[in-house]
Amino acid sequence: MKRILAGVLSALISVAAAAALPEAAHAVPERVIILRHGEKKNDYALCSIGEERAKALAAQYLSRDHAKTLFAHQPPVAFMSITLHTLELVSPSAGKWGIPVDDVSVMPEPRRDDPKFVEKLNQRTQEAAHEVLTDPRWNGRTVVMVWEHHHIADAKMEKQFPGEEVTLRQLLNLDKLKDVPKTWPNANYDYFWIVDYGDPKSDVPTAFHMVKQAFEPPYNTLPSNDWGAPEVFPPGSDCEHRK
Repeated sequence: MKRILAGVLSALISVAAAAALPEAAHAVPERVIILRHGEKKNDYALCSIGEERAKALAAQYLSRDHAKTLFAHQPPVAFMSITLHTLELVSPSAGKWGIPVDDVSVMPEPRRDDPKFVEKLNQRTQEAAHEVLTDPRWNGRTVVMVWEHHHIADAKMEKQFPGEEVTLRQLLNLDKLKDVPKTWPNANYDYFWIVDYGDPKSDVPTAFHMVKQAFEPPYNTLPSNDWGAPEVFPPGSDCEHRK
């Protein structure tokens, strides 16, 4: 009798597990909004312009009710960050919504090009992308990912790790869409990538478009350079210059 009961219980568990798998595999958000951290002062903090950009985003594009809000369709369910810079940028916006940041921060190494540091960023990016595409809490919702730009899209880095997906472009299946840039330019801090998953049974996106940040007063003096164009800082700026 014990063997029979054990067999029945095992079969029921197997059936339940099998039934749960499709749901987990297709628990995709309706929309993922990707942006880069703000302008940096050093490896640990944003500069004054980056700090101002964080405030501007919370007041306008990532706000509750501004005319430029990206959440007119539905409110965000999660804000994610990977480095100190991305955490600093997104915290004011997440605070306005009362949502804790889902932070997978990787601390800066003495040398930011240290292979171990890059490998940590690879791993955290892979873990975060998997969570975004499988977490049932976010199924059909809007998720915001504030990321390090090389791990958003970087053709050179993708070649550096053959056979391994290391960018959001790869991991979120953006590379299956023809209009997605292969590299995020070093000098651009002022764009959103908006990715829509129109088929709730698939983790392949159905639409992609870019939105340039063009703030209204009092934040209208923030740099707003075109995609691939250099960013111009005011004289005396404490920001790192990226070409």
